Amino acid sequence: MARAQLPQERILKTAIPGPKSQELLARRSEAVSAALGMSIPVFVKEAGGGVIIDVDGNSIIDMGAGIAVVNVGNSADAVIERVVEQVHAFTHTCFMVAPYQGYVEVCEALNRLTPGNHKKKSALFNSGAEAVENAIKVARVFTKRTAVIVFEHGYHGRTNLTMGMTAKNMPYKEGFGPFAPEIYRMPMAYPFRWMGDPKKCADEALEYITHKIEKEIGSKNVAAIVIEPIQGEGGFIVPPKGFLPGLAQYARDNGAIFVADEVQTGFARTGDMFACEDEGVIPDLITTAKGIAGGLPLAGLTGRAEVMDSVHLSGLGGTFGGSPISCAAALGAIEMIERENLAERAREIGAIMEHELNAMAAKYPVIGEVRGRGAMQAIELVIPSSTEPNSAAMQAIVKYCQGKGVLLLTAGTYSNVIRLLPPLVMPEHLLREALSILDEAIAAI
Repeated sequence: MARAQLPQERILKTAIPGPKSQELLARRSEAVSAALGMSIPVFVKEAGGGVIIDVDGNSIIDMGAGIAVVNVGNSADAVIERVVEQVHAFTHTCFMVAPYQGYVEVCEALNRLTPGNHKKKSALFNSGAEAVENAIKVARVFTKRTAVIVFEHGYHGRTNLTMGMTAKNMPYKEGFGPFAPEIYRMPMAYPFRWMGDPKKCADEALEYITHKIEKEIGSKNVAAIVIEPIQGEGGFIVPPKGFLPGLAQYARDNGAIFVADEVQTGFARTGDMFACEDEGVIPDLITTAKGIAGGLPLAGLTGRAEVMDSVHLSGLGGTFGGSPISCAAALGAIEMIERENLAERAREIGAIMEHELNAMAAKYPVIGEVRGRGAMQAIELVIPSSTEPNSAAMQAIVKYCQGKGVLLLTAGTYSNVIRLLPPLVMPEHLLREALSILDEAIAAI
């Protein structure tokens, strides 16, 4: 059932968008809510490896991977084969009504792959936001506490609770309140924008945060501390060494649940299976989604067995959570990640991107910082000779790259970060071509 691989090359047959995409854009405007955004104005016909083919025949280099979802590439054979087999068998029963083996196998894989050798259990949901929301439910039941600690620049989803946990107002929260109570936002250890000594950022941030918790909330009231090991939508902010272990230790010392939100960083994206492994951090609960199932909707919550078992019978669940088709896809994706050692490939991709981006930073003062880990790299754009955010530069660079057939994603609290998330199966020549066009774009502005 192997599928012929798409040619791995950038091809522009029309302007971006081409005439067929323009026709579909007009139909979209008539039929689809205007509230939904769009990163590139083309309609996809096929995708695979490191390219997206649009309806006009343009082959576009994909540096977004569906926001770190198709780590194994679009239409990976290991995913296709399992999904087709499952569709032929059955599409749905609801695991809480009539269970099936695939759900159990995905939970077994999560229990095995996530950090720590302790006894773990898992539950499956539809989206990262659902996984995070259920992590809070579990933490509150287990600790019999209510307060939730989150961080500036963090992103955790678009449900009511997770909107309250998400830092950035526009576009995620504007006009949608009131939000859930008992959520407390702390400063993030963000060296590039730290008000104190950047070299002391981890220690100063930990001291400030723990003091603030003690005096304003009370450590005995904290159910969970929730953080992305590398912040995604906030701008690929990598906390300095020592910060995450310090937070995890504070949580342990005070009876709170430490939750690693690995929705964007998980499944080999950063060069480890999970980003918190970089410093040996073992979370009590870990949320996963995006890269788990090769493009199908699935999310997981995995944690210490005694924590996951503390919720009453039927307290967790959902009609479609852990869909048999999504579970089949996840088993195929996990098989491929392990078999092809995509964590190592992410490190190789990261080394190439980091080298090229730092070379650009040396030439172009509009780049304030290069940061990331593995195949999760970003540049923060500033007004030269300052740290003032430069969103105009970001927009111009993205537009230039789109016109040349390179899809880029943006991020950042200040809308001034370009993030690079290529599929982990992207061939090196495409990666280097995309980076070359990014260099052209920066030079052009």
